[in-house]
Amino acid sequence: MEENLNITIDPACLQEPPPAAEVIKDLDVFGICLYSILTFMSTLSLVLYLEVCVYVYRNLPYPKKTAIIWINGAAPVIATMACFGMWIPRAVMFTDMTSNCYFAVVVYKVLVLMIEEQGGSDSFLKRYSGETFRINTGPCCCCCMCLPRVPLTRRMIFWLKLGSLQYAILKTVLSILCVILWTNGYFDLSDLEITGTAIWINPFIGVLTIISLWPVGIVFMNTHDELRSLKMIPKYAMYQLVLVLSQLQTSIINILALNGSIACAPPFSSQARASMLSQQLMIMEMFIITLVNRFLYRRIYAALPLDGQGDNEDNKKMCLHDAQLEHAV
Repeated sequence: MEENLNITIDPACLQEPPPAAEVIKDLDVFGICLYSILTFMSTLSLVLYLEVCVYVYRNLPYPKKTAIIWINGAAPVIATMACFGMWIPRAVMFTDMTSNCYFAVVVYKVLVLMIEEQGGSDSFLKRYSGETFRINTGPCCCCCMCLPRVPLTRRMIFWLKLGSLQYAILKTVLSILCVILWTNGYFDLSDLEITGTAIWINPFIGVLTIISLWPVGIVFMNTHDELRSLKMIPKYAMYQLVLVLSQLQTSIINILALNGSIACAPPFSSQARASMLSQQLMIMEMFIITLVNRFLYRRIYAALPLDGQGDNEDNKKMCLHDAQLEHAV
């Protein structure tokens, strides 16, 4: 005996995210309170970040202050973009692109900060001259224990910086390409067919991410003992936490939505509801990280001692004298 099973799907579950006016109209008392609290959190995160920027700009030298301002801005920028995405669900593609592009630059700035905290590239090279760095670190080669240790040279510093910088550049280019394709209907995260563009672009971005994180991990694993007095370990932990929450957590929630584990709730489809949940979680998490970063960065740390301090002062005077002579000529 055959039974006909008629499965009906709510048309609202297949629609695109609702406009902002419809979201505001459907809010109940709990929704108004929730949206108000999350908006206040994101606004306060941005205000605290601006206050830290003023403090860092006035009290720290260049280029260290530029790196710190970029790194501190990761959590507030992500929280602000998540707030826009929460209120305007149809703008999530643009808010996510902005957050991801900003964090791509932060990955490079973390590497720059660890080098600048030790006096810059020249001092960093002099401090570790004659030493070798272990490169079997995450996320690329943490299991490859047979990899040899590599001596630190100026060429190696160049490749470490280039490895992180490529992600900042290519991630921005690919994000703009994804937005262009999305506006024309050619980019859809739910399209997992071999002919879809998302199935090709997203894994490539993942490979670029892993490559960019590797140089940062190499420098940190080989220098974190010297940077312990500068609280670099908790700073690096906060950077890693932002990475996990903004990339891995969002990907897991989107995968659950694609598998149907997150039910639709009209006017939100399953994917729109998952995106809304991700934005709300992100605001709360980034607000807490902003508070922790303010405690870590809004202070003056004693500079690391440099080897051969007297020689360095003499060399600086000689270089200044030579520069004056060259300018006079």
